[in-house]
Amino acid sequence: MTFMMKFVKIVAISIECLALEESGDEMIYLDYSATTPVHPEVLTTFTKVNNELFANPDSLHNFGGKVATLLQKAKEVTAQLLKVQPQELIFTSGATEANNLALRGIAFANRQRGNHIITSVIEHPSVYDTLKQLEQHFGFEVTYLPVDHTGKVSVVDVQAAIRPTTILVSIMAINNEVGSIQPIAEIGKILSEYPKIYFHVDAVQAVGKVAVDIKEWRIDLLTCSAHKMFGLKGSGLLFKRIGVNLMPLQTGGSQEDGYRAGTPNVAANVAFAKTLRLALEHLPQKQAMVQELNTYVRTLLEQKVVGVVCNSSVTCSPYILNISIPPLRPEVIVHGLDAKGIYLSTRSACSSKEAKASRVLTAMHLRDEVASSGIRVSLSHETTKEQLNIFVDELANVVEQMRKVVK
Repeated sequence: MTFMMKFVKIVAISIECLALEESGDEMIYLDYSATTPVHPEVLTTFTKVNNELFANPDSLHNFGGKVATLLQKAKEVTAQLLKVQPQELIFTSGATEANNLALRGIAFANRQRGNHIITSVIEHPSVYDTLKQLEQHFGFEVTYLPVDHTGKVSVVDVQAAIRPTTILVSIMAINNEVGSIQPIAEIGKILSEYPKIYFHVDAVQAVGKVAVDIKEWRIDLLTCSAHKMFGLKGSGLLFKRIGVNLMPLQTGGSQEDGYRAGTPNVAANVAFAKTLRLALEHLPQKQAMVQELNTYVRTLLEQKVVGVVCNSSVTCSPYILNISIPPLRPEVIVHGLDAKGIYLSTRSACSSKEAKASRVLTAMHLRDEVASSGIRVSLSHETTKEQLNIFVDELANVVEQMRKVVK
């Protein structure tokens, strides 16, 4: 047996042992805004397509043609669910790619008309950092709008920031860290008076969780991600309204109408359609369940955890509850709960390992010790009150132990 074969065997055995070791403990997962488990039907669809319809859809033979037909059907189903046209959809590897394609694609394709972009200070890093790069390296001017103490952008501020050179407004639907719901419909109505300004919405924390109306809200570009709604990681979507001038970031093929060159991930794209269909089934009932859970856990926290501060207002998305327990360090609390099989985050998973104060909580005008100690509890319709009871009791114990150490 070669060294490499031995190495692979050792790794496989180690993974198997680790899985067996962890399977005996019942975990409480409260990090659904970071990612969700994959729905069994989604996984079945993905596996079936990969096993049985694996041909390249761009191949000329009959097998490739069958796969191309399946891919088109997936786009038609997805479009029907979103109430848009199939040709307005671009499958991507995730929302980060979709956000990059939307922002850079609009900026580079329309820079002859203007170089000004409007956004908010609380956008996800895939938007915020992309716009910073456009600003610092490509000469674009970006206005970062403030938010109020609830994390909400002012519609008045959006309108006041518009210039003759403005080409794009990018505002997220629901903030990923505190759950603040932005006035997307109102912003869309204002921008309808400026037909040359495109409106991009990062709807990752909205699609599949709350009602989203792309056409009614006058959105030009919208991004979403499968793994936030019980789908696959590495699977996303960009809606691009017909007529929007967008420059591709990947060239070398005509896939996705020339906007994303490269052999498509057919199985993931078909699974996306299944994911969205399942997510939208009984959506009002699911949302009502999560709202009840959010209210329930808020009450428990206030009753049992000394010094807790709820950073998410009652008007925020019920799926996300951001709390602080100053001056205790959030990462220590998270690790303390982790040891008890309870999993949550300090902030967005994309920036959870950063030690500095949260950009979002700071923008909400919270005092430094609160902004530096934020913890994100994220729920789903699969969360139970029993789990929340255990979570709050264990959190209270961890906090009590930490206060003793601090003293």
